[in-house]
Amino acid sequence: MSAYKSLTVIPAWAFQGHPNIEELDCHDGVKVVEAGAFDGCRSLRRVIMPGVEVVECNAFCDCDALTDVECGNLELIVEHAFDSCLSLRSIDLPSAEIAYPGAFFCCEALTNVKFGVKLESIRDGAFLDCTSLERITIPLKDGMIDAADVFFSCESLKYVDDLVEGAILHKTIAALQMEEWKNDVNEEIVSINQVLSTTPAGNAALGVVGGKTEAIQTWIRSVLHKVLQYKAEHRHF
Repeated sequence: MSAYKSLTVIPAWAFQGHPNIEELDCHDGVKVVEAGAFDGCRSLRRVIMPGVEVVECNAFCDCDALTDVECGNLELIVEHAFDSCLSLRSIDLPSAEIAYPGAFFCCEALTNVKFGVKLESIRDGAFLDCTSLERITIPLKDGMIDAADVFFSCESLKYVDDLVEGAILHKTIAALQMEEWKNDVNEEIVSINQVLSTTPAGNAALGVVGGKTEAIQTWIRSVLHKVLQYKAEHRHF
């Protein structure tokens, strides 16, 4: 794929079900992988797409052997883009802005997902049935997780890493006048990892709602509330 320097879009369904593709190596001029482009490519193991900004629906669905995805500029992960990538264990998404519904549905080997500060929205069922997911890194933004079923059936989810370091929020905390305020906020930030392991994930089939998704939503609001509270008090000194 790297030989086609004029290519900017990989067309919809272009390689659907191809049995022999093992690696996709895009040059940085490729910006979009359209719907179903590699759907059912069961030998595909590695994807390198440094310039791709949009992966459309079902683009890599049912790529059973896929283990490595390099996508530093990926912004939009559309519906079911990586649905049932059964061998994918981790993914780093530093530029992602939106993970659409079912983006990683049933990626049952996925253990670690890392988003960057640009993340604006994780939508319904984005990680539904990711039963091995243990850790996710997200920025602290209220309303970012906008559905109750984002982590349904993610019973292994125990750790949420925040992106406070180096961000505006971290500078705000560091500027708080009293040490006890800083300690209180920092304790609140790490508190999520003390409750997630014993919080049920939620399951639509069993009628169990909320769970880990709700716990994370509540935690984000609590941290931001404390920061705003102490910031307001700080102004009175």
